Amino acid sequence: MLNESKMLGSLASLGFLLSATSSMAVAQTPMAMPSHSSEQTSELRQIEQPLALKVGVTLGGLALLGLEVWWFLLSKPKSQPAQAHEGIQEMAITVEGGYEPSRVVVKAGQPVRLNFLRRDPNSCLEKVLLPDFQIAEYLPLNQTISVEFTPEKPGQYVFTCDMNMFRGVVEVRD
Repeated sequence: MLNESKMLGSLASLGFLLSATSSMAVAQTPMAMPSHSSEQTSELRQIEQPLALKVGVTLGGLALLGLEVWWFLLSKPKSQPAQAHEGIQEMAITVEGGYEPSRVVVKAGQPVRLNFLRRDPNSCLEKVLLPDFQIAEYLPLNQTISVEFTPEKPGQYVFTCDMNMFRGVVEVRD
């Protein structure tokens, strides 16, 4: 699995390659003006592009489509099991550009404590919402805030930021 910096570097390289290739292509159509200004042509003129440019654009588009499929369908965040301390399942979650870890595994019927440490000044991440447990907690910057609840049924329970842009999941198992 590629890490984020390698992926961004690859995308930047692809963008540079496409921009360099497209700057070499020059339109081959002469700029002839019609003899009468009221006369309009409905004919489209074909502009030939080099084969290398066509292949490059096609491969770039396919690469971006593949990246989107991987990002939205195939990349699953790794889940981490919560650690039990004195009968409470506990997990520290760092809030920085999202939630890390974004997937927490706990057991049903036991109390859970999620310790959120917000390091990102983004206003979207000021609150964490756990709608299935009717919890909305303000997260001050650089402070750990504990959120406690007891999941009774197995399932997946989503926690989000205030704007529902960043998400995490509490996976409850038997």
